[in-house]
Amino acid sequence: MPVIDRSNEVRAIARHVRMSPFKVRRVLDQIRGRSYREALIILEFMPYKACEPILKVLRSAAANAEHNEGYEAADLFVSTAYADGGPAYKRFRPRAQGRAFMIRKPTCHITIAVAPELAED
Repeated sequence: MPVIDRSNEVRAIARHVRMSPFKVRRVLDQIRGRSYREALIILEFMPYKACEPILKVLRSAAANAEHNEGYEAADLFVSTAYADGGPAYKRFRPRAQGRAFMIRKPTCHITIAVAPELAED
């Protein structure tokens, strides 16, 4: 595991992603702590729908690191990756005898932070 220096983190956030945070966390657990290139490969070949928005956020975080801080993409690793619950869309479905049944469509906020890998002393 690389040495973590939180002051060098560069992050990207995707808000109101129309997906359950539980399903997104399952994928984020696989890439947390890995190098940027290794995380890209994992996300490309995992069979989950959650991989698409996560891949987009990861690429955005790397682009932020390159453009804003001047880091090289090859030196980056995923230092922080989490999904918080967002607001749930509420929809109603008709049920028997004139009743209505509420359907909750969850959303989440995906945050990924990348940092340059430091050499261990």
